Amino acid sequence: MNDILSPALSESDLAFESALRPTTLAEFVGQDNVSKQLGLLLKAASLQNRAPDHILLAGPPGLGKTTLAMIVASEIGSGLRITSGPTIQHAGDLAAILSSLSAGEVLFIDEIHRMARPAEELLYLAMEDFRVDVMVGKGVGASSISLDLEPFTLVGATTRSGMLPNPLRDRFGYTANLEFYGHEDLATVLVRAAKQLTLSAETEAIELIASRSRGTPRVANRLLRRVRDFALVDGAGVITAGVAKKALELYEVDSLGLDRLDKQILEALIVKFQGKPVGLSTLAVAIGEEPDTIESVVEPYLLREGLIQRTSKGRQATSLAYRHLGASEFS
Repeated sequence: MNDILSPALSESDLAFESALRPTTLAEFVGQDNVSKQLGLLLKAASLQNRAPDHILLAGPPGLGKTTLAMIVASEIGSGLRITSGPTIQHAGDLAAILSSLSAGEVLFIDEIHRMARPAEELLYLAMEDFRVDVMVGKGVGASSISLDLEPFTLVGATTRSGMLPNPLRDRFGYTANLEFYGHEDLATVLVRAAKQLTLSAETEAIELIASRSRGTPRVANRLLRRVRDFALVDGAGVITAGVAKKALELYEVDSLGLDRLDKQILEALIVKFQGKPVGLSTLAVAIGEEPDTIESVVEPYLLREGLIQRTSKGRQATSLAYRHLGASEFS
């Protein structure tokens, strides 16, 4: 994928996004119900002088899961420890993290569905009883040692909640399902970002960028960054709708927010496979992309926009996709 829509974050991306992140629930734009529910959960915990319940944040990439985890820690005045599922491949890895947490600290595990099963099973006891059982030694001489943990709050983030085992999912006291953003909320995100970056952008330009941001704040901020770069090189003092349109055309982001990879997928379904159902692995090989990237990053938006459909036999492009690409449907 190109760098605008890629799920991976480079160092410059991290620095850029960090500068734009809201730090309180009051500043957080969109996901209104989630913000209200989280606010209630945190206030109730504060009134009872206890660590908040464990929180699961589910939804496509770029909707604010990491930001919300940071806000949770900030709102309760606690430290935040950040790790990710793929880096926790042994129960000992997780035990070392958990045993080093301070009382009330927030542990954020991104991509929690990708943790190794032994670590997952150790987490059950830690979440429920604030205790872990660690095996010491090997073979017949091995023994189990129980370690008490300081009360903590786990915030897990996942783009694939269906991959979480029920015992783990059930141990979260609150689950938030983040939805794609509406046009108005994205425009608000962009206005806030433009102000923080001291950019002069016309309302029409903000509206244009918002309409091509795939309902995702991360994408909106990255598109704004690319448009800013274009305006800087082009010598434009103000980001107008014309400047924004030229910049987005240069980066191959069309009127629906589709980029090169989106179109590759649709064209493969329509042309290469002639409209017939295609399995995920076959589609991934055909376009040279990872199946997980297609399923968790690209497909949610294409499904939401009605451009593809999942059937029992595989993925298919819809009539809307044919019309958008100007292709003729197969009889």
